[in-house]
Amino acid sequence: MLLMSDCVHAMILLVLFMGTIGAEEETTLCEMLGNPEFPLLSKDGDITIGGSEMVLFPFRINFREFRFAQTMIFAIEEINNSSSLLPNISIGYKLFDSCGSTLPSTRALMGLINGQERTLAKICHGQSSVHAIIGASESSSTIVMLQISGIFQIPVISHFATCACLSNRKEYPSFFRTIPSDYYQSRALAKLVKQFGWTWVGAVRSDNDYGNNGMATFIAAASQEGVCVEYSEAISRTDPKEQVARVVRVIRSGSARVLVAFLAQSEMDILLEEALNQNLTGLQWVGVESWITAGNFANRKYSSILIGTVGFTIRKAKITGLREFLLQVNPRQDPQNTLLREFWEASFDCTFQSGLQGQNQCTGSERLQDINNLFTDVSQLRISNNVYKAVYAMAHAMHNMLKCGQSGDVMNLSCNWKDNLDPQQVVKHLQGVNFTLQSGESVYFDRNGDPVATYELVNWQRDQAGDIVFVAVGSYNASEPNGKQFTMNGINITWAAESPKRPQSVCSESCLPGFRQAAIKGKPICCFSCISCAAGEISNSNNSAECSRCPLEYWSNEDHSQCIPKVIEFLSHGETMGAILTTFSLFGASLTSVVLCIFFQFRDTPLVKASNSELSFLLLFSLTLCFLCSLTFIGRPTEWSCMLRHTAFGITFALCMSCVLAKTIAVVIAFRARRPSNTVLQCSAPLQRTSVLSCTLLQVVVCVLWLTLAPPFPYKNTAHASERIILECDLGSPIGFWTVLGYIGVLATLCLILAFLARKLPDNFNEAKFITFSMLIFCAVWITFIPAYVSSPGKLTVAVEIFAILASSFGLLFCIFTPKCYILLMKPERNTKKQMMRKN
Repeated sequence: MLLMSDCVHAMILLVLFMGTIGAEEETTLCEMLGNPEFPLLSKDGDITIGGSEMVLFPFRINFREFRFAQTMIFAIEEINNSSSLLPNISIGYKLFDSCGSTLPSTRALMGLINGQERTLAKICHGQSSVHAIIGASESSSTIVMLQISGIFQIPVISHFATCACLSNRKEYPSFFRTIPSDYYQSRALAKLVKQFGWTWVGAVRSDNDYGNNGMATFIAAASQEGVCVEYSEAISRTDPKEQVARVVRVIRSGSARVLVAFLAQSEMDILLEEALNQNLTGLQWVGVESWITAGNFANRKYSSILIGTVGFTIRKAKITGLREFLLQVNPRQDPQNTLLREFWEASFDCTFQSGLQGQNQCTGSERLQDINNLFTDVSQLRISNNVYKAVYAMAHAMHNMLKCGQSGDVMNLSCNWKDNLDPQQVVKHLQGVNFTLQSGESVYFDRNGDPVATYELVNWQRDQAGDIVFVAVGSYNASEPNGKQFTMNGINITWAAESPKRPQSVCSESCLPGFRQAAIKGKPICCFSCISCAAGEISNSNNSAECSRCPLEYWSNEDHSQCIPKVIEFLSHGETMGAILTTFSLFGASLTSVVLCIFFQFRDTPLVKASNSELSFLLLFSLTLCFLCSLTFIGRPTEWSCMLRHTAFGITFALCMSCVLAKTIAVVIAFRARRPSNTVLQCSAPLQRTSVLSCTLLQVVVCVLWLTLAPPFPYKNTAHASERIILECDLGSPIGFWTVLGYIGVLATLCLILAFLARKLPDNFNEAKFITFSMLIFCAVWITFIPAYVSSPGKLTVAVEIFAILASSFGLLFCIFTPKCYILLMKPERNTKKQMMRKN
């Protein structure tokens, strides 16, 4: 029940509201046709549904909106003739014109609520004159209506108000709509421009709740998709021509070739007129449901501008019997109705007034079947279907509220009629409706009063006759999971200016694979420079925001578009350095074998005997092994080769140094001993063998411990060179390696000291001085080896180690055995016992 205080409150709001905006309203066709507080079309009934349509533009009739109004009447008549929906209950209607402006919308609402009485004493009744309201077509007009109707909790169902702000249940608890919220359309538009690769777009919007809220949502969603808006301009149908011309100049001067037009029909109309004046062509237009299927724009006049337009609209439907109903509209139905006469005059370009020069006279007998305009065209029933659904939703809510047909008697359907219907109960039952139309379409509302958001993607194409037609080329369903919401039908799309190629609209050209986008200071993110990826990084797609680093064992190719396996580097036999070292190693081993053969051939001569032949043969054998062990360092490192190369090196050189040490000790003792018996005893062969075996065995023990606790293993070194992998042998235990090397150094040092002490013994053949030279070379090589080994990168480390092995081995071979071989081969006369025993 409506309380008097509520009514007074409503009147105060109305007076305040009219006082603020009335001065800004201009004289319109609405006001010229009659008082806008009286219904344009009406009919009495048990239940009255109000309608608020923008039937009249400021200075001409709107055929499309008039079709919406007639669709509402058609649905009401269809329900009244139904025996299953609201049986024995008649629905009446009152249709007011909102004129698409705030003040007429407010007047229309007050007329719907209070009835036709205008005196203050009769305005406030106990109940509104309508039980529900269908409309309005514009979001701003709907918001104005809701600010007042919400006080009385009268349910309002809009067929065309799409502002996302209307989904706020706290502010608008009695509002419902049969068209999806712009929240979904704006996000769908963002995905659409991203789908086509348009990252640099312009935008123009209606300067009202519909355009401002929709564009704000689009810009936010576009930013998430990586799409930038070059400019965002707003226009209103009340703007002066200069303002509209300025907006068109902004569009012309912009670099974006795609224009998102979030406009109502009225703003779109004036924008297109100015676009024609300035010859604005070549743009790819992206439209919204308010105008994308408006037939008055799909004509040859605007074809050069709008051909190829794409945009979302709600799905079209077919309403059986509607066309026949529309064709019956005639001013003879109500000769006093100014609206019907105005509609007839606009449809047939005639006038009912007599005596006007140059005007055709209307007779009323003209046939609507003979013309084709937006009123009679039912091929694109989209918004009209929303009106149809809104009326049926209200009827089903009333049907459930009045418990119609729940008495159990199917043959005698009835409703529990109440004279006074509580608006809160109507809203409650409207929230719970869930029914299916004859077309098979389900109708229900979510908790915000919105339907499921589904759209068709339409494209403006030419048919064979050259006329523009709307072709469905895709769809968007917000209820689907992300990634499946937007689908294309695979149909060829017509683009702007009917170009065979999709237009490009980017601030910067695409970055090719191998490059990344670099932001330009002071510019949007869609404006960027293309920077080549750094070494070891790639980008394998266009417009990569970042370069990705290759995995550890991969490196970027020359154009930085893909990761390829790194070059594996190791000292191989096939490369020059490896071949040279292999040659020297084999040459050294061969040369040592030759010396061994020479000594074996002259084994019975005094020189060989004086050189301690057994130790000489063992030393030559160990030198051969030293030369050959360097070969284990060449080639691809494996688990076995890594363990073998260092242990073989350590043991063979320990054996070599043990032999040299034994020879040195033998020389020193032989020449320092005072009694021959002691000399013979200490230099005996068993003692020498024992010393060599002991010294070598100690190195073997160290190597065994090393291999047991932490053996060397193959290792892919990526630290020294980022673009390649150095395959080397990790020492496993550095302590083990340096212990082996240090032990060899200790033996060499002892040999050097003892040989140095015996270098001046007065013997004609003093072997100590040759050992001294060889030990000096050996120690110099290995002392130099240490820093070179530590600092050499990659395979050079292995080459340094091989060089040290070969150099020290050649030093021992040449210094110790070259003088002997020279005498054996070149000076045999000196190879006598007498010569050997002579003192210098």
